[in-house]
Amino acid sequence: MVGQVAKKIGASSATFDIQDLGPSFAQSKRLGDLDLSARNIIEQLSNAAVLVVGSPKFKGSYTGLFKHFFDLLEPSSLKGKPIILVATGGGERHSLVVEHQLRPLFGFFEALTIPTGIYASDRDFADGVIVSEAIRNRTEQAVIEACRLVGETGNVSLAA
Repeated sequence: MVGQVAKKIGASSATFDIQDLGPSFAQSKRLGDLDLSARNIIEQLSNAAVLVVGSPKFKGSYTGLFKHFFDLLEPSSLKGKPIILVATGGGERHSLVVEHQLRPLFGFFEALTIPTGIYASDRDFADGVIVSEAIRNRTEQAVIEACRLVGETGNVSLAA
């Protein structure tokens, strides 16, 4: 999705995983506690025109490290930022994680969450590639919605 949005709006893209924040992340209580590499990632995410944010569903919610990441951000840091919400899990019964947990989290930040959220389960993938037509359609719809919001220029980042 990150690449699709970037291509459509003529932007650069970057993808980050929580582990990219490095060893200072887990012990940080505020942004200033992060090492330079982790702060650079935060800066790239803050400057992006749109974010694709995703987490696996783990024990009923997004992961603890995912939440810790957003706990470090200032409440106003995502205000007005378009965000595509994505989650994965072992089965369809957890699909409401997008609506009941991710969307309220970003509502706190006053972000503009894209109406179409994406939830995919194990059976929607084969060798790391989406094979579900329904998920591909939802992905395309979310990309269209995000592009309408950000226009023709900007940077796109993914936080997972």
